[in-house]
Amino acid sequence: MRQPSILTATLSPLLLLASCGNAADGDNPPADVAFTVTEHGRFDRPWAAAFLPGTPLLFITEKAGTMKFVDTASGKQGNVAGTPSVDFGGQGGFGDVAFLPGEAAASVGTRTIYLSWVEAGGNDTRGAVVGKGMLSCPRADACTIEDLDVIWRQHKVTGRGHYSHRLAFSPDGQYLFVSSGDRQKMEPAQDTSNNLGSVVRLNLDGTPAADNAFTGEAGKAQDIWSYGHRNLLGLAFDLEGRLWEVEHGPAGGDELNRVEKGANYGWPRVSDGDHYDGTKIPDNATSTAYHQSAITWTPVIAPGSLIFYRGDLFPGFQGHALIAGLLSNAIVRVAIDGDTAREVARYGMDSRIRGAIEGPDGALWVIEDGQNGRLLELRPR
Repeated sequence: MRQPSILTATLSPLLLLASCGNAADGDNPPADVAFTVTEHGRFDRPWAAAFLPGTPLLFITEKAGTMKFVDTASGKQGNVAGTPSVDFGGQGGFGDVAFLPGEAAASVGTRTIYLSWVEAGGNDTRGAVVGKGMLSCPRADACTIEDLDVIWRQHKVTGRGHYSHRLAFSPDGQYLFVSSGDRQKMEPAQDTSNNLGSVVRLNLDGTPAADNAFTGEAGKAQDIWSYGHRNLLGLAFDLEGRLWEVEHGPAGGDELNRVEKGANYGWPRVSDGDHYDGTKIPDNATSTAYHQSAITWTPVIAPGSLIFYRGDLFPGFQGHALIAGLLSNAIVRVAIDGDTAREVARYGMDSRIRGAIEGPDGALWVIEDGQNGRLLELRPR
């Protein structure tokens, strides 16, 4: 039996009903799904969260450089030592956390952990990095990351925006995919000599995987899988094993894309949004040279994360994309049909939503954005 959390402050069961408006394609039928929402503590600028496979332990990164975990079965909270030094500022700091799915049956004390964060460079430059280490949890309230080594680096430039640095393992557990934002520099997303504005594909040790988009081509970044992206804050495989990403557009034009090898997604040459100063950008559909988005949003949803729901706790959700919405203060549910997609529901929350994670039993766990962001458990009402 699932025990109530001793840490939990239960909200007076809050009922969240799906909105019947704001669909990107104008077809967003009313939904009768409702949630009860339970709070499980507050965190300082939480950015990402992941369950340790095969356990009820949910690990949460905090943007300034700390990491905590919550035992969702007992409600106890613990700290993680051995986290890296991060370059905190603007959109940068501690990023994603991911665990090898193939180690689900291994001892908790011997798990491999992957992290992303921002690293400072010379001449006021910085860039995202990915590190690989070992997670040890000798006590119920304390874990330690050991032997953490940087295995991949984003091209370093000035500024503090659009790092992206989301992590996703291929379904066979053989490859690590990383989203690498354009760092608000735009043009490098079309320059394949660097890995900005790209999705990269790596071996588990961080080396470029064989048979990437430009493998063996002189002057090309060997880790690129796809390019022409802006700021990719969601990266996930669907139930059929296909990779998708969701990214911020400029003023309008947030995108959900199926990620394919060697595909160019057009940024900054095309977009369904415009520049912030009002300068027009040709729409995606005006050119056949670039891969077309499955769906775009104007007004924007400002995506924070992306998952594909696999459980059965929420009937009708299976196989659907669930996108955490920052500016939209919502969880956006999207149905996938081949290479096309449509928004089918939007669940309004009362704050910016940084991430949504599926728990071991199919419950949804949500982290809010900001300095006092709550961890919320969503279950069917």
